[in-house]
Amino acid sequence: MLTTEFKINLLNPAAGARLLARGRVIKPGRTLTVCQSDVYGISDDGAETHAATGLFTMIAAQGLDD
Repeated sequence: MLTTEFKINLLNPAAGARLLARGRVIKPGRTLTVCQSDVYGISDDGAETHAATGLFTMIAAQGLDD
């Protein structure tokens, strides 16, 4: 898989003890696949702050090792 397009929106500072990323495939395809991701900063008390969101288009590259 290779990235053909990506857009990232930085929403808030990723302050906190940890970062958590959640991703999912929005539309799988034979050639192109569209994915989405959200990143959260997690504070010591467990509160999540939405730090970034992204939309990515991936392409299946077959035969690159030939």
